[in-house]
Amino acid sequence: MLDFTEHNLTDAVVDRFGACDNPRLKKIVQAITRHAHAFVKEVELTQEEWVEAIDFLTKTGHMCDDRRQEFILLSDVFGVSMLVDAINHRMPEGTTETTVLGPFYLGEHKLTANGATLVPEEEGDPIFIEGWIKAPDGSPIVGAIIDMWHTDAEGLYDAQKPELHGEPKMRAQFKSDTDGRFWFKTIVPSSYPIPNDGPVGKLLDATKRHYMRPAHVHFHVSSPGYETLVTHVFLSGDPWLESDAVFGVKKSLIADLKKSTATVYPDNTPAPKSWDLLHYDFGLKPEKRA
Repeated sequence: MLDFTEHNLTDAVVDRFGACDNPRLKKIVQAITRHAHAFVKEVELTQEEWVEAIDFLTKTGHMCDDRRQEFILLSDVFGVSMLVDAINHRMPEGTTETTVLGPFYLGEHKLTANGATLVPEEEGDPIFIEGWIKAPDGSPIVGAIIDMWHTDAEGLYDAQKPELHGEPKMRAQFKSDTDGRFWFKTIVPSSYPIPNDGPVGKLLDATKRHYMRPAHVHFHVSSPGYETLVTHVFLSGDPWLESDAVFGVKKSLIADLKKSTATVYPDNTPAPKSWDLLHYDFGLKPEKRA
């Protein structure tokens, strides 16, 4: 066939991929072709718009480096990240729901002793965070690895603070004890805007969408025999819970902060005059056996 038209081109391209001997790859590229062509036809994309789209994607790539992933951010604001997550993590009763990893996960963190203070209390509102790692039946999981990270009181991650010169802050790794428990001290994270100085920010401006994410703590929990859990714990009462820019909030992941004036934290170490307690237990999903 030499005479390609808007009426026969899609079928021709799909057919051209027909010789692919990888069934999964074949299914994906043929589906991408059909959906991409359907989109172009639906909106009747102009040549100028196509060029602008290519330029947008090129600029998105230029914003990516080892500490920032603009393409993940783009996927997030379109809800694609959460859709992929939902399809791949249908969680049974007794397990914790998942949500997006986010663009500022930097890999496994330094193993830190339970009870450690990650941020001095003078840098924000002090908070004691604790929880248990459990199997679906409620039994404790000993030795689970808990990677966590969060923003400071101004809504910035350490990766966004050049004055730290790459040193980690507000992130650490803990191991659940013989009761399945972990705990640490830090400051209350703040709601914050997603990075908006790149192409994704310009897209949100053009479409009249806000940049804000509600305050949360990221958790990445793993243990042999269980699926790795990637999730957030959101702070109740945050004004952005209903309109998270990346669609990551789930009701089961919202936790209350409890104010306390006790003179010691739950681990019997000295506490300031006023502090918050956040308690959240995580349930891990057993891996499927081959």
